[in-house]
Amino acid sequence: MPSSITWGLVLLADLCSQVPGAMRQSSPDIYQYDLPHFSSFAFSLYHELARQSNDKIIFSPVSIAIAFAMSLSLGTKDDTYIQILKGIGFKFKKAPKADIHKGLGSLPETLKQPNSQFQLTASTMLIIDENPKQKPEFLYNVKKLYHSKALSINFRNIKEAKKEIKHQIKIRTQGIIVDLVKELDEDTALALVNYIIFEGKWKDKFEAQRFLKGDFHVNEKITVKVPVTNRLGMFHLYRDNEFSCWVLGRMAAFLLLPNLGKMQLLEDGLSEKNLAQILKYLEIRVPGARSNQKRKHFQFCETFLFSNHRDSSANLHLPKLSISGTYDLKTLLGKLGITKVFSNGADLSGITEEVPLKLSKVSVLSPLWAIHEAVMSINENGTEHAGATLSEESAWSEHLTINFNMPFLIIVKDENTNIPLFMGKVVNPMQK
Repeated sequence: MPSSITWGLVLLADLCSQVPGAMRQSSPDIYQYDLPHFSSFAFSLYHELARQSNDKIIFSPVSIAIAFAMSLSLGTKDDTYIQILKGIGFKFKKAPKADIHKGLGSLPETLKQPNSQFQLTASTMLIIDENPKQKPEFLYNVKKLYHSKALSINFRNIKEAKKEIKHQIKIRTQGIIVDLVKELDEDTALALVNYIIFEGKWKDKFEAQRFLKGDFHVNEKITVKVPVTNRLGMFHLYRDNEFSCWVLGRMAAFLLLPNLGKMQLLEDGLSEKNLAQILKYLEIRVPGARSNQKRKHFQFCETFLFSNHRDSSANLHLPKLSISGTYDLKTLLGKLGITKVFSNGADLSGITEEVPLKLSKVSVLSPLWAIHEAVMSINENGTEHAGATLSEESAWSEHLTINFNMPFLIIVKDENTNIPLFMGKVVNPMQK
């Protein structure tokens, strides 16, 4: 039966539109605006997160970029506006401002394609302090371009403001987020809250086996027991020897499994160029095998990434997974050169008709409250059998076996542009 993966992503501090049932053919083509730099922004975010910690990672680079390009730049001017677009990789001089906003507003819709491996459902909360007089043009553009409505709230009554925001988030995310706003400065005047639910399905069909208890090697010293599901079927597989990793997946979503101790090598090599190179390779490169030997002795592991060719028969061991991550965008984007919007010198005069808007972020004085949270879960529907172990599955030993029993990466990308939509690193499946 089909393998079904549900990945729920909750992303805060971005403004993405509600995704309709079909993509809009008449929307501006956002892909014409120098998206190779947009992709580089995604990898820069990942590298910065990896430098900050060796822990798990889960985030949506495209949602962060959309947030700052289409929500904040909509209400910013001059240097603040320019810095945001430069920071996420847009060459703003080459595209009219109106077209940039229209294109970004349609981006989530273009991702909703027929027969896609995934679908996105998004909603937005734009919360503005009720005291400053808001510009009608700003409110109109938020509604027209991003299909969102600003919510007025009295931030001077900090207790009631926190209660109302928590209530709204809980309702709109259907309980996925219930306690995000632990602290809130009474000087806050603007908050951006968005959630995205991502649901994906593998195109591959397989026979779902049973859930087992298996070892997961967090590192060379730490091993934990985790629930593992075995799958025997036809899969898209590729072996990249340069980065010592297996690649599992098709064109929309795939996993990268480096050899134990080689995660740093893989992370250092993550780039737009190397991702494109991996996607171009069709056959597995087998170490030490000459081309003629490969075809004679390694027929069982020749495979392709693209659906026009036959898949490879393999036995996959994948852990159940549930991870989440919360990131301070002020710190994260500040490392990438986006600082003006978080400072007292930010020009947010496009939002209100009064003096430049002054905002604050949780316990840190700045013009913006911005946080990014993501939640991902992988939980296959299958039959559990208590007491079974991976070593008992000797019946599958004749097939190529790929065991995701050590840290690996997850990348979900747009099939048209190869832009990474979601990126994650699983270090310990038992760590949420």
